Amino acid sequence: MKTFLRQLLIAALPLVGGVGAGLGFAAKQGACGAMVGTLFAAKCHRVQIEWQMKFQLAGAGAGTLVAAALGTWLEHRRRRAVQRATPTGDPS
Repeated sequence: MKTFLRQLLIAALPLVGGVGAGLGFAAKQGACGAMVGTLFAAKCHRVQIEWQMKFQLAGAGAGTLVAAALGTWLEHRRRRAVQRATPTGDPS
């Protein structure tokens, strides 16, 4: 169960990174109507959504890199622990 939860957490890192980046971008942006007026609010909203998608993609990419590095490190650590527990050399 511990291994399953660890793998689930590692697999969820890209999703968490993407959602976090998207929400962070949306929280920092103001309303389009207040920024450019009512005439250009629709175009501003479309551009704002495009930028939010780019931030989400970048966050998911960063989460993927972190998950890959963390998974590699954990696997390397596990293999070293297994090699120490089972000696491969002959005693004779």
